[in-house]
Amino acid sequence: MVIDNSLAQKNQHLADKIKNIKLVITDVDGVLTDTGIYYSPEGEIIKRFSIRDGMGVERLRDLLGIETIIITGENSGTVKSRAAKLKINEFYLGVKNKVEILELVKGKNHLSEENIAYIGDDSNDYEIMRKCGFTATPSDGMSFIKEIADYVCEAKGGYGAFREVAELIISLKLKNEK
Repeated sequence: MVIDNSLAQKNQHLADKIKNIKLVITDVDGVLTDTGIYYSPEGEIIKRFSIRDGMGVERLRDLLGIETIIITGENSGTVKSRAAKLKINEFYLGVKNKVEILELVKGKNHLSEENIAYIGDDSNDYEIMRKCGFTATPSDGMSFIKEIADYVCEAKGGYGAFREVAELIISLKLKNEK
């Protein structure tokens, strides 16, 4: 019988990266949403968010004490409302340089890069993803983001990708505690 050690090695690699995670940062459009935005003549009306992703935010907080922070290029009242609903107290809207915000977040929360997970999907996430301890992208993230991500979800953005990453973190951290 031939034993494939590549899966075991990949899982160990993920476990090693995730064991130090104390904070999750996420982008919004393409991660928490399906990239669709509904507009009226007055501007943005609604975005679609997954209830399952919201449960992922809650489970990270309740089971592991890991908070979630939002960093997005959009300046959206919809995102403010969603953050409030999920009790995400730290969020940054209208951000052009996410790496600058990462530095602020690290200092404010007394964390290093290895303590931070980041979930992103597009070019505005590329630089920050290269500076975080663990990175993930939805299955429909851009190909150049998939190339640098530690984990590519089976789920698409807005359809449970955040929850998938949350459950991976929960599973591996609880397994390490045993």
